[in-house]
Amino acid sequence: MKRVGFLFKIKEEHKEEYKKHHQNVWPEMLEALKKHGWNNYSIFMTPEGLLFGYFETPHSFEEALDLMATEDINSKWQDFMAPYFENIGDQHPDENMMELEEVFHTD
Repeated sequence: MKRVGFLFKIKEEHKEEYKKHHQNVWPEMLEALKKHGWNNYSIFMTPEGLLFGYFETPHSFEEALDLMATEDINSKWQDFMAPYFENIGDQHPDENMMELEEVFHTD
């Protein structure tokens, strides 16, 4: 199982709304994540709106993204969430995900 970490920044004015939406993620989106091996998926937020995301997958990071890109619900979710993020231009948030290098792990 590959462990994946990534960072994003939420616009200050959207932090509370972002958290609200993630308390009620669309069931179809949750199903797609599970279907494509996004396991143990968590998102953490600092008071400044910096997000740290983590998930485990049987795939590479690129494969996990590519598999989700095949789902219409993912495209709809990415369109819906895009206005909340800083510095992503006209792209979907998942198109701006950069894998962090794992430098330490213990079980």
